[in-house]
Amino acid sequence: MTEKTKRKPKSSQLPFALALVIALVVFGNWLFGINPTLAIALAFGIAFGYVLQRSRFCFTAAFRDPWLTGSTSLARAVVVAIALATVGFTLIKYKAFLGEQTIPGMHSVGAIGIPLVLGGIMFGVGMVIAGGCASGTLMRVGEGFQMQIISLFFFMVGSLWGVHDLPFWNTLNTNAPKIFLPDVFGWGLAFVIQMLALFAVYLIAYYWQKKRMGEVE
Repeated sequence: MTEKTKRKPKSSQLPFALALVIALVVFGNWLFGINPTLAIALAFGIAFGYVLQRSRFCFTAAFRDPWLTGSTSLARAVVVAIALATVGFTLIKYKAFLGEQTIPGMHSVGAIGIPLVLGGIMFGVGMVIAGGCASGTLMRVGEGFQMQIISLFFFMVGSLWGVHDLPFWNTLNTNAPKIFLPDVFGWGLAFVIQMLALFAVYLIAYYWQKKRMGEVE
C-alpha cells in the first residue's frame, strides 16, 4: 500500500487578522473624525457581517433547504427574526402614531400589483441560481468566494437597471392596493394577526422537517 500523502499544514492567518483589525480601527477612527455616524455605521456593518458569517444566515437557504433537504432550521430562524423585528418596529411606529408624527417606513409599504409578483419570482429564481441572497452574497464575498463576486457585480447592475425602469413599473401600480394592517384592523389586532401568522408558519416548518427528516433541530 502506498503511504497516504500528508497534507501540507496551512499557514496561520492570525497575522492577517490582526493587521485587518488594526486597519479597521485606524479607518474607523478616521471616519469618526469626519462624521461619527459613518464610524457607527462601519461598526454595525462589521458586527452584522460577523453574525451572518458565523450563523450562516441566508434567506436563499431558508426558502431552498425545505424543498431540497427538508431542513427548516434557517426558515424557522427567519420567522423568529421577523417576529422580533415586528415587536420592535411596532413599538417605534405606534409611538409615532400616538404622537401624531409621521410614521417611519411608510414609504416602504408597496403596492400589491404585477411588479411585486414578477419581481418576487425573478429575485427568487436569481438568488437560487446565484447561491445567495443580497446578505448571503455580501457575506460570501467577504469570505473570498469568486463566484459570489460575479453575482454581486450583476446584482448591482440589475439594481441600477431596476431604478432606471422604476417609473415604468410604477405606472402598472396605479390602481394596485397598498395594505398597511394597522389601517385595516387597528394596531392591536394587526399585531396579533401578524404574530399568529408567523407562529403558524413556524409550526408548519417544524412539522415539515419532522416529516421529511424524522427529526427537528
